[in-house]
Amino acid sequence: MRLQKWTLGLAAAGLVSVPPWVGAEEKPSPLLTALTSTTISGYVNVSAEWNPGTGNANVPAYSFNAGKQDGFNLDVVKLTIERPLDEAQWSAGYRADLLFGPDANTFFTQSDANPADFGIKQAYVALRAPIGNGLDFKLGVWDTIIGYESFDAGSNPNYTRSYGYTMEPTTHTGLLLTYQLLDSIGLSAGIANTFGPNINARAHPTPGPGILNGPKAESYKTYMASIAFTAPDSMGFLKGSTLYAGVINGWNEFAPGGQAVQTSFYAGGTLATPVTGLKVGASVDYVGVSDQPATGGESSYANAFGLYASLQLSEKLSVHGRGEYASSDTGFLGPRKVFELTGTLQYDLWKNVLSRLEVRWDHAADNTEPYGGTIVGLGTKKNYVTVAANMIYKF
Repeated sequence: MRLQKWTLGLAAAGLVSVPPWVGAEEKPSPLLTALTSTTISGYVNVSAEWNPGTGNANVPAYSFNAGKQDGFNLDVVKLTIERPLDEAQWSAGYRADLLFGPDANTFFTQSDANPADFGIKQAYVALRAPIGNGLDFKLGVWDTIIGYESFDAGSNPNYTRSYGYTMEPTTHTGLLLTYQLLDSIGLSAGIANTFGPNINARAHPTPGPGILNGPKAESYKTYMASIAFTAPDSMGFLKGSTLYAGVINGWNEFAPGGQAVQTSFYAGGTLATPVTGLKVGASVDYVGVSDQPATGGESSYANAFGLYASLQLSEKLSVHGRGEYASSDTGFLGPRKVFELTGTLQYDLWKNVLSRLEVRWDHAADNTEPYGGTIVGLGTKKNYVTVAANMIYKF
């Protein structure tokens, strides 16, 4: 008996059943063989937010904050389809991270100007070659290699994002190489079209996909490298601690002050402590912008300094804190100088559900009142308080 390919596909998805005698008559379908090593995972991220006082026309300018004040929110749904690399020397796989919801729009990876609550976070082919300890390649769209925090809120110690995350790139289209030099030392290097995040954008003015294109030569690309150190077991209570540093240089259509050549430096780490369950961390971001057409070639900068602490009180209960100072000569973060303090209480009562309550205070440290008000561009206060509840179901 011979079944159509679409029937086998439905069977693999569990939507139809196949008679038990079929397997004895035919060899396994290539589609079924591929699906056996494919995994599907993801999460649903929702929140509720309250902001004391009146006036939300001007809110703190950190990532994914716009439009969520004083109400209930669907933040994002993420669906991951992946075939991981095998441990063997020669191996191939893929990964696709698909985003649905409002945060997908402001992630800005779409290759046109009509996102419609959909985005691609990652989509790449992964390869492993038998060079030394194994050299891994990602070709396509992949996450940036710098930063203390990530797009996935559930992977961060706090729900809201830092200003450091806000000034960092998020994703690139290109080729990334990673190599584990030692058990404790990992290296990464990559080449991409632009700083990102817009998929298939170019740094040259030839018409094509992309929101904005820059005035560079057709061969102009973005380059990056990083190094990571993980403390081995021999370092006692410090085992598992991480130190990380990276640099990225290239054309950024969303650079502070307008599209320009940008260089981003990042250094950060998380350290275990002698206190059971306590970890502390720190991050430093510096952005240097040059060759800026919007300002007649003038340079600009932005930086952020963050401190983190996390304490695991029980199997389900933990507390997390963050303090941060950021500044910029262009004011693209709102005020030119800003402090923020964030405290997060996490209690995972339900299985597969991350649940937390967070309080955040943003303070303009310059002579402006950038927050609040009812008219965009006309703030009325220096301080902005956010109280947020966040739940993430991971599947």
